[in-house]
Amino acid sequence: MARYTGPKHKLARREGVNLLDKTSQSLARRLNIPPGVHGKKRKKRLSEYGLQLREKQKAKATYGLLEKQFKNLVHTVQAQKGDTKELIISLLETRLDNVVYRLGFAKSRFMSRQLVSHGHILVNQKKITIPSYQVKVDDVISLSAKMQQNPRILEILKEEQQVLPFLKKQGANGKLERMPKMEDVQVLFDMQLIIEYYSR
Repeated sequence: MARYTGPKHKLARREGVNLLDKTSQSLARRLNIPPGVHGKKRKKRLSEYGLQLREKQKAKATYGLLEKQFKNLVHTVQAQKGDTKELIISLLETRLDNVVYRLGFAKSRFMSRQLVSHGHILVNQKKITIPSYQVKVDDVISLSAKMQQNPRILEILKEEQQVLPFLKKQGANGKLERMPKMEDVQVLFDMQLIIEYYSR
């Protein structure tokens, strides 16, 4: 299963967005400085294509997708009727690894992806090990019995976290109440530029 395994701080600095889903003082100080020895000097105006590319890279890094996955997702949506922006966000937000993260079962999307791929997440009481699995409305997502005894997971579950409007959470169980909308989430990238990039 292909995934990004490089340094996360470097990725976050490259995109200028905190992708680590946690507060890090060292990252906060350097977030607006690109990685590398000459990062501070790299200030050049981007072309229209460059802007589109950066927004696309930002979206991919945020949700942990590789180019082929993201391209296929956008092309699938473009063939459907409806608001393309809404449909893209809807598909990204209903990926199993993202839903696990949004329910507060994991501290980051990287951690939630690992929980899924290691078989610690159940969908309607069935073990699913595919992070890109599309969760459907009324699907119940829960932690395995083993993970419910894990001290680290128990610590995370105790933390108060606001659950997004399209989800419902009760203990170690969660449910997708409805399909997510643009206004439900804080989007860190310009969806219009991404659509323009793939429409070239």
